[in-house]
Amino acid sequence: MIFRKLLCASASLALFCAPHAASAQDADPAGEAPAAEGEAPAAEAEAPAAERRVFGPVSFDINEDPDNVWVLDLSNGERVAIRLKPDWAPNHVERVKTLTRQGFYDGIIFHRVIEGFMAQGGDPTGTGQGGSELPDLKAEFNPMPHVRGSLAMARATSEDSANSQFFIVFYPRFSLDKRYTNLGRVISNMAGVDAINRGEPPTEPTRILQASLASDNKPKPALPAPAVEEEITADALSAPIS
Repeated sequence: MIFRKLLCASASLALFCAPHAASAQDADPAGEAPAAEGEAPAAEAEAPAAERRVFGPVSFDINEDPDNVWVLDLSNGERVAIRLKPDWAPNHVERVKTLTRQGFYDGIIFHRVIEGFMAQGGDPTGTGQGGSELPDLKAEFNPMPHVRGSLAMARATSEDSANSQFFIVFYPRFSLDKRYTNLGRVISNMAGVDAINRGEPPTEPTRILQASLASDNKPKPALPAPAVEEEITADALSAPIS
């Protein structure tokens, strides 16, 4: 009699602890109801669009996809190559490419360069207050971190105020993540970025002599000839005779 009671108790315990295999087959592995055909799962539908996108890795091969390699020839004699990432920020990348093809960035200075932080340029007025005639862009914040060499768009207080100004990060600044639109990474000659003159604005600002896309195959522009100091002679020091 006691044995029969123990056997019944064991059977009841086994049924209580057994997995509900039938209901698990009707649900997805996470235990949620499957989404209707053509409808995103609930968790994905609620996530911001940027978090649902797939962000590809940065290729450091300058010969790969040259139409998305931004080439900056600087007045310090350096040529810097930056990988643009349309999968991170398609509209911002298109803006940079559009302005580049217009020659907008040619001749523009780096007007705000902070040691240990970043180099900012892209303002035709050189004051930090200007931009292009194109409309401002809606933010495309994404989860890509602001590491050394990251290219991001500068903006005013409004999140949707990026236009033409950009900055390149000297050292990681994760506090900028999801606050500024990260759209690329330096893939060649970060030392050339390090050589940009510091200041707000610099006394002798570094200038973009030429901005192009690698697919344009533009040669490096000739550097301006250094100014030749005029020889000072005794005659030059003499006061004019009236």
